[in-house]
Amino acid sequence: MGVGGLMHPHCLSVPAALCPPAFFTCHTGECIPGSQHRVCVCVRLFLRPPLPFFLLFPSAAACDFEGGSCGWYENAPGDGFDWIWGSRVALQPDYQDQAPPQDHSTDTSKGHSMFVVKTTKSLSQKAELRSPKFRQSASGCTLSFWHYNYGQAVGAADMYLRVDGVNNNTVVWRTLYDQGSRWLRVLIQLGRLTRPFHFSLTKLSLGVFDGVSALDDIRFEDCALPPPVPVCQGQQHFHCRDTKACIDRLLVCDLTDDCGDTSDEDHCAQGLQCDFEDGLCNWTQDDVDNFDWTRIQGPTPTAKTGPWKDHSLGTVLGHYLYIETSAPQAFRDTAVLLSPNFGPTAHQACIFRFHYHMFGQHVYKLAVYKRTSRDAQGLLLWAQYGEQGNLWLRETLHIRSSQPFQVLVEGTVGDDLNGDIAIDDLSFMDCLLYDGDLPSAGLTTPWGSSGPPTEAPNNCSHEQFACQETGRCIDAGRRCDFRGDCADESDEVTCVQPLCNFEGGLMCGWHQNTSTSSEAEHPFQWFIGQGASLHPGEENHSASHDGFYVYADSSNGAYGAIADLLTPLISRTGPQCTLTFWYHMNGITVGTLQVLIISGGVTQDLWALSGSQGNSWKKGEVFLGTRDKFQIILRAKRGISYIGDVTLDDVAFEDCAPLLTPDRQCHTDEFTCANDFCISKDNLCDFSDHCGDASDEDPRICGHFYGRCDFEFDLCSWRQWQGDDFDWLLRVGSTPTLGTGPSADHTLQDPSGHYIYVESSFPQTVGNVAKLSSLTISRLSRDCKLIFYVHMAGRSMGSLLVYQVTVSNQQRQLLNLTGDQGNYWQRRQLALHADEDFMVLIEGQVGKGGKGDISLDDITFTGECLPSHLPSSSLTVQSDGLCPSGYLQCHGGGCYTPRQRCNFVDDCVDGTDEEECGTSCDFEHGRCGWKNSLADNFDWVIGLGSLQSLRPPVDHTLGTQNGHFAYLEATPAGLRGDKAHMKSSRWTESSGTCRLTFWYFMSPKATGIIRLYVKTDHGLSEVWNKTGSPGDTWVKAEVPLRRLRDFEIIFEGVRSKDFGGGAAIDDIRFESCQPGDEVPGLCLLLTDFMCANKQCIDSHLVCDYKADCDDGSDEVDCGDVHSVPGTCDFNVPEGESWESSCHLHQDENDDFDWTISSGVLDTGHGPVTDHGGKGRFIYINSVAQKEGSVAIISTWAQFPASVGMCHVRFFYYMHGSKQIRTLKVYTATDAGMNLLMWSTSGNQGGTWKYANIIVSNYKPFRVTFVAEVGVDGDTDIALDDISFSKECITQGVVTLPPPTCSLESFQCQLVPQCISSTWQCDGEADCVDGSDEFCPTKMPGTLGPQDRCHSSEFQCRSGQCIPSLLRCDGVADCQGAEDEFACPVKLCLNDSLLCEDTHDCVPPSQRCDGTVDCVSFQPDESSCTGELAGVRHAGSALRVSIGKVLNMEVTRVKSPSVPKRV
Repeated sequence: MGVGGLMHPHCLSVPAALCPPAFFTCHTGECIPGSQHRVCVCVRLFLRPPLPFFLLFPSAAACDFEGGSCGWYENAPGDGFDWIWGSRVALQPDYQDQAPPQDHSTDTSKGHSMFVVKTTKSLSQKAELRSPKFRQSASGCTLSFWHYNYGQAVGAADMYLRVDGVNNNTVVWRTLYDQGSRWLRVLIQLGRLTRPFHFSLTKLSLGVFDGVSALDDIRFEDCALPPPVPVCQGQQHFHCRDTKACIDRLLVCDLTDDCGDTSDEDHCAQGLQCDFEDGLCNWTQDDVDNFDWTRIQGPTPTAKTGPWKDHSLGTVLGHYLYIETSAPQAFRDTAVLLSPNFGPTAHQACIFRFHYHMFGQHVYKLAVYKRTSRDAQGLLLWAQYGEQGNLWLRETLHIRSSQPFQVLVEGTVGDDLNGDIAIDDLSFMDCLLYDGDLPSAGLTTPWGSSGPPTEAPNNCSHEQFACQETGRCIDAGRRCDFRGDCADESDEVTCVQPLCNFEGGLMCGWHQNTSTSSEAEHPFQWFIGQGASLHPGEENHSASHDGFYVYADSSNGAYGAIADLLTPLISRTGPQCTLTFWYHMNGITVGTLQVLIISGGVTQDLWALSGSQGNSWKKGEVFLGTRDKFQIILRAKRGISYIGDVTLDDVAFEDCAPLLTPDRQCHTDEFTCANDFCISKDNLCDFSDHCGDASDEDPRICGHFYGRCDFEFDLCSWRQWQGDDFDWLLRVGSTPTLGTGPSADHTLQDPSGHYIYVESSFPQTVGNVAKLSSLTISRLSRDCKLIFYVHMAGRSMGSLLVYQVTVSNQQRQLLNLTGDQGNYWQRRQLALHADEDFMVLIEGQVGKGGKGDISLDDITFTGECLPSHLPSSSLTVQSDGLCPSGYLQCHGGGCYTPRQRCNFVDDCVDGTDEEECGTSCDFEHGRCGWKNSLADNFDWVIGLGSLQSLRPPVDHTLGTQNGHFAYLEATPAGLRGDKAHMKSSRWTESSGTCRLTFWYFMSPKATGIIRLYVKTDHGLSEVWNKTGSPGDTWVKAEVPLRRLRDFEIIFEGVRSKDFGGGAAIDDIRFESCQPGDEVPGLCLLLTDFMCANKQCIDSHLVCDYKADCDDGSDEVDCGDVHSVPGTCDFNVPEGESWESSCHLHQDENDDFDWTISSGVLDTGHGPVTDHGGKGRFIYINSVAQKEGSVAIISTWAQFPASVGMCHVRFFYYMHGSKQIRTLKVYTATDAGMNLLMWSTSGNQGGTWKYANIIVSNYKPFRVTFVAEVGVDGDTDIALDDISFSKECITQGVVTLPPPTCSLESFQCQLVPQCISSTWQCDGEADCVDGSDEFCPTKMPGTLGPQDRCHSSEFQCRSGQCIPSLLRCDGVADCQGAEDEFACPVKLCLNDSLLCEDTHDCVPPSQRCDGTVDCVSFQPDESSCTGELAGVRHAGSALRVSIGKVLNMEVTRVKSPSVPKRV
């Protein structure tokens, strides 16, 4: 509903005005459409409205133009070029192309908006859309709207803010020319405006106008002044004098009238505020920086950067300060503004408030420092980097100091002219001015120095830290965490500084690790450099001849020598902690730069780069995230000669302070973390822990996010495109080509993590493309975004392009990244919208050379992206109508239920229900339902035996070349590590004696690694693997599966060498898998429900208004389940409120209500009966509603917080028009965003459908059903038989008490039976189910006991001890080959050794070094004497000798290697 339908005639006091034609003048002076003059509908905004207004718009006034123009009108009518209110379909055909194809609110051609129509030709025409007049706005007021500006000659548009009594008009928004055929959102910051004002949106036509210019969905937010209250609660609030509102104490004396009566700005201390309206006040320009801050009115001189108005007045008449980043300023030049001096803080902090504006593509940095000496830069209090949007932002700093101090505000120039930074309204609170001067730097200890502190008397324990000034005790874990917890910040004194530019030669807490340096006379180590004075040709990152940096001097040391810069121990960091730095690596023999982390005694690689990177500074970035007790190492490795140093500057720890407990509730566009922190909804489920406790990445919360993939196993739902030039590859560790690709994935930030990439080297050529496609997204998705992480680093980088492709093949480019983007993972977020269903196509394009690998990781669509409704599977289509609803038809004419499909039972007798399941198969007549993954870059292929190719010469079934088998396809582009997956369908349940057998063939020619996985709802488990070659023969494998439910079997094949393949499998057999082969009446899980007929079903199927037991016993005695509030079959007596009876609540903020019925008369678009056939149900009646209207019902009571436990079961009916929209289920809390748990859309057929979904939330929640109306009146949606599982109210899994066995007894797995523990694994089955003989030593694919051999040896089942180095090496050394069982999935390259426990790759240099790196079996310290050790040490000596020879042959002359940064 638009604003116009809610207004009251006494809304504004505005002078009389002449209204345009067809408008009526209210007695208030406001203009409204003449048809509404009887009620004199005026715009009621920014005042304190009555309760009904807030119920409809809690914090904003809005207009979607569906109910009228809301008081917006054409102010210059009559010239044939005017803004009009209407819709596309309402225009005459000759003018329809001047209206947008769809409005933004309803996304239809019937929807309304304001748009420009040109009816006559004239040389100069003007269309001016004028808003109603508003009395005032609050300090947080913003205006947003959606605009459409498309066409070859559509022209520009300007929006002006016009304030009464102010001569100048302020431009608040401008669009230039064609913006594409789409609606774009605009956000304008208004702030506190104390006089009446209005807006004008103006377009000019200079004879030619060809396009569409439109406006829709105007919304004012946070514009009302705070409401009056009798008394303020607490001392942290200020009670306004006249308006009686309560505001936060931090808003007092901040140069903004937050009360509305200026009382919060009265009686403020002198000298503590500056709005720059009369100069710099008592602030001064620094005289040792590069240039000065500039005082200005209106916009800055450079387009596309800087503010358009100040913050104080909110118009072009107000003044502010900014840094001009155009010439003559250069990159990293600084302008510093100095505050007056302040006295030491006592019992409370000095509070500094300021507003800043950082808008422009090349904005670099704004920082605030506190210094206690007059010639030092001081302690960094706050820093902000990069563009922050075209908004004034507020920051509040709490400053404590035991000495007199001064505040420095420093603006730093970016690397181009679009980098203006502005500040305004600087104010202090609880601060005392100091008349004296600060001492010189020589009299104080620099921040970050290690000088011994003088401690105050204290009683702190060894687990606490004593603050130097006060003796206050804080937890030792809060020391060195990038946040000053002591008043004097002494807890951060000896720690690494958040930002280090090495100015003045200070190391900011970094220190040289002498233990890794050579003991030579001239060791390879780090040095401080300054401009060209110490090191000819090198300048610091700021391009200053006097600036400092650090460099590893390759004039010293030998090839491979190491120089380490090390931090002190960092106690903890926040979830978004990131290490950034600028590096310079130029020279033909420059070595390697690495970033490593030491944690728990283990050193791990985080980032690495080798070789020359060109004659320029480049940025590096390493994501650290939440960590505890660790150190960071910056390591340089010397190259083969002296030509090229590794140089570093501007090393920073960004966003590293741990999160603080919030003091507010989360907003409706924020996710409430389990720890109560609030994060943006766009950060939910984006594979990055923003909460600090990973609750925003919980798979039970993120499970419904479409297209979500971390590539740790395969490509998930993403598909390799058919018809491109080559495929995306799944990768672990670095890519094969040096000088390009990441060192680790993004998900795990670890070399063992997986990602996908485009290999740019041979056989690929320039311009070749690899494409990846998503599944189809519904056009009904709103605010849908694609989020992913990309890594593009290399000298010959190609392009990454992202397209949106509709089902009619309309293509729109969303992103084009070309060239080197930096050697770090970068987050990208793309908005998606279309008029029809669409998919996303990601294209990697090869550049000119091999150093151009493009990598992707952690792709997801946001929760608002809905999957396209796909037609029902052919399995559910009844061609002859012989089977009842919900049944499937056998080939022979019988019927079976979906649950009977793929259950190892031939219910159809003719095998229909078990075919194509991935069954027992000899591959002689096809694949038997085993399917290749569409995500892989090569396949399992069905083929015949061959003596010439890589595959086996004969099959196993027939033993001839005419027999068939499945083998790993060998391709010319295949690389070592490539994977292929062959999957079964989803099996419902297996017996306790179920086992899988198959035959495999692996030889020196037919190569590959074969692994077997079982995938269930609880994850993926490896149950068997085989590496190496048993010889040129088929070998049988037997794997016990035992009792499983809802599972898939996956064969994985891995190339063991480039271009390899040929390893094969044949004669797959499922044996004794039919449920019921075990003891009847015993269930798989303790939580299972046992039917009266001894059948077992999942507990969440009990009492869900449908029989899952064959005897229906699961729907008997349901009183306790059906008494859960919200459970309802809607069969309430006539005249009784179904809402009260069902404990359900109709939402007051939706568009219309759900209706109860016993049958819809029009059978074309609604159910004729309820789900049970004779009762009632609820539905939305779409006939009287407009498209997009929603009806919402919620459970009245809240359910306890739970994750992954509570099941909601219900039946829904969606049949009628093809334009049926969506049904969604959310969990809703008192604060924060609602979480979407499930959705469906489109025509679902003329039957009731069953849904059983898990709903989760970390806070107490209500379950909410939201139904949306489609285009026409045949889009009804119905609900019936809603129920909740017991876990919803018990906050845990409902389990049956297990049988109790004594400590000396063994509990049988599948029967309630206890036997003596001495009978276990004695060769005789004593349990009825035989589980006492499920022994590790007798199961292929599992490991036996390890209790007799040395810690660096592996014990075979025979008792033989072999060196653990021989385990998982691809060759069977134990008689039963058990040394090759249960080996890790990961491959290590370059002769590295894989640790089983950590999955880390240990380099050869760490073998036999006396330190155990791999705890499990200690293979890195195995076989370190004798022949193996001799070979290893001889190789090391050879490498050292070669390095010495190479070093002797070079001439030790130093040449310039680092340029000036321009």
